Amino acid sequence: MKKNLLVLISLVGFQFASNAQSFIQAYANIANQCSQTNITNSLTEFEGLGVKRRGTAALQNTLDWLKSKYLSYGYTANQLQEFSYTYSGSSAVCKNLVVTKIGTTYPNTYVIICGHYDSIVGTGTNDNGSGVAAILEVARLLQNVPTEYSIRFINFSGEEDGLRGSQNYVNTVVNGTTPKMSIRLVFNIDQVGGVAGEINDTITCERDTGSPTSNNAASNAMTQQLITCTELYSPLNTNLSYAYASDYMTFEDNGEIITGFYETNETTHRHTATDLLVNMDPVYNYKVAQAATGAMLHFAVASTTLSTSSAQEYQMSVFPNPATNEIYWNLGTFPKNEYQFSLIDSTGKVVLSQVVTDAPLVKGFAVGHLARGMYMAVMESDSTRVTRKIVLE
Repeated sequence: MKKNLLVLISLVGFQFASNAQSFIQAYANIANQCSQTNITNSLTEFEGLGVKRRGTAALQNTLDWLKSKYLSYGYTANQLQEFSYTYSGSSAVCKNLVVTKIGTTYPNTYVIICGHYDSIVGTGTNDNGSGVAAILEVARLLQNVPTEYSIRFINFSGEEDGLRGSQNYVNTVVNGTTPKMSIRLVFNIDQVGGVAGEINDTITCERDTGSPTSNNAASNAMTQQLITCTELYSPLNTNLSYAYASDYMTFEDNGEIITGFYETNETTHRHTATDLLVNMDPVYNYKVAQAATGAMLHFAVASTTLSTSSAQEYQMSVFPNPATNEIYWNLGTFPKNEYQFSLIDSTGKVVLSQVVTDAPLVKGFAVGHLARGMYMAVMESDSTRVTRKIVLE
């Protein structure tokens, strides 16, 4: 992140009413499960992977390391996507890693939490191994928590070369989707490792103050919610500042709503060979992960109760409901990639049956030819059987 100046605004004049966002004990319980050991281990491992410049083995090894982390948390291969790209002036192939967790109520609207994993000159343990470590911990803690909105955990490459990875993603995925991808919020985490030997007790929360201005008010409102979440679910204080020169800016330019985290005590080691764990404060990084976890539970509207049913266990869902011409079965975290899908009418007759092999995360089924009414959607695989009522209208 190329950020030479922070305008830190005292929050004395920006106190937000406590009744606007209430403390939710279930969210605190999850945020409190953040692990200092995990944060420190992630930083250590990230540093050991070397200088993550475009076209290097270190960058590819870091991508592979990230994938192994998500898989170890219970995410499936179907939930992981790689997006490769090149850009003018370089023949190196760079990759973004996107991990998708489908929401239960608004599956087609996404809360994105993102940060870059490339570095320049040094290993980039703070810029941006610290953001990577925080995002990984949020992903671990939210893996089995149902959320109303879908979540995308995105690890961008090419940030240090001019936001190349996020720009490619906005161009080819966000704007390349028909209809255009619906984004509730982009939450960027960049350089949140603190400074060794200093009192690191404050995180800077970033809002959109640039052009286009049409998304500024919404960004400010979301950043106020981020501030409140930080103070509800972590011991950190907050400062308010502006968004600048990191991956959320390509989304901001696209008219999306953004917010972000950035360390308040800024390191002097950014973009040097001394951007190392020894010059950071990993306890601060852990507290930032706590705050980010609480914020993501809030932004994605997480369930405060967990069901023991198979569908909830694997976070499966069928949408839209009611439906008209097509329905979609979301596998969630189900580990199998083969199943039989059936649709049963109110008389018990199977009106649609299909065996799905090499199943994608979300599979569509045409239903426009069926009579309108109530049906039971059934997914069967080995000893697992999941049912969902659905209405065609």
